[in-house]
Amino acid sequence: MSDALINGLAGAGGGIIAQLITYPLQTVNTRQQTDRDVKKENRKMSTVEQLYQVVKHEGWERLYGGLTPSLIGTAASQGVYYYFYQIFRRKAEITATERMQKGIGDGTVGMFSSLMVAALSGCINVLLTNPIWVVVTRMQTHTKTFKKSHCSATPSSDDAIFAAIEPPPYCTGHVIQEVYDEAGVCGFWKGVFPTLIMVSNPSIQFMLYETMLKKLRKRRVLNGKKDITALEIFLLGALAKLGATVVTYPLLVVKARLQAKQVSTGDKKHHYKGTLDAILKMIRYEGSSGFYKGMSTKIVQSVLAAAVLFMVKEELVRGIRLLLIKDAINAVKSKPP
Repeated sequence: MSDALINGLAGAGGGIIAQLITYPLQTVNTRQQTDRDVKKENRKMSTVEQLYQVVKHEGWERLYGGLTPSLIGTAASQGVYYYFYQIFRRKAEITATERMQKGIGDGTVGMFSSLMVAALSGCINVLLTNPIWVVVTRMQTHTKTFKKSHCSATPSSDDAIFAAIEPPPYCTGHVIQEVYDEAGVCGFWKGVFPTLIMVSNPSIQFMLYETMLKKLRKRRVLNGKKDITALEIFLLGALAKLGATVVTYPLLVVKARLQAKQVSTGDKKHHYKGTLDAILKMIRYEGSSGFYKGMSTKIVQSVLAAAVLFMVKEELVRGIRLLLIKDAINAVKSKPP
């Protein structure tokens, strides 16, 4: 089994586990990003309060709306990304070695090369998996319709009675048909432009991660200590993702707005024709703060997910390699003399 395939499978497994743990936060964050309401009370509602409101009025299952396609998307994205990342990384390492033999460089992959490797892997991943994330965004932002009525005994009470009106089934097949009816096949690549620009997020993330990991390993070798622990991998992944998320968050909001169901009637400020139109309307009607809606939730979700992903991936890679070594040893032992 090739190293690229091992890392691809490990990345997919780590991504699924991270997704299961952090999915409710992701659902709330997507709703925050696509919320056009500028009322102060909505902006002040914390993540915990929004989680509570979703559970109270729509049920626990709505926190996991779109989970199935999201898990498929996560496995596909992480698998594709890590597979191509290892291929491009290996080529970069070979190039660096060849340059060293010619007296250029020290034989290691530099920061710029690491950035390019991550960017190329990210672009391939985006082009192949964008349709899945369009479906996931639609399902995460789909809400029940509520009918509000106050108790006659306390007409001014804040404890209003909400009655949920059950919508038609909103399954994956329904969403796919909805997207196709709206914009045809091209509808499944909505938000692909800001998403392609956002490959800088994993690029920055992996550049930071690889740089910190290399320095830590070098320090361990010099000090004669043991290999890096899972907890240290967890912390490195968290720090790398934190830096990348802060830089690229506005693009994530624009992407979510484009992939969510568009309002084709009524107020046109809620209907986006494309990336530039979305940016201009957000600036005009919401100001710069609109680009950072739900950022605190995203930081918590992204950092936790990335940390879990890196930790699980490294452990899976280590475990798979140990199994392959054991199988090879057993195969040699079982051969007749």
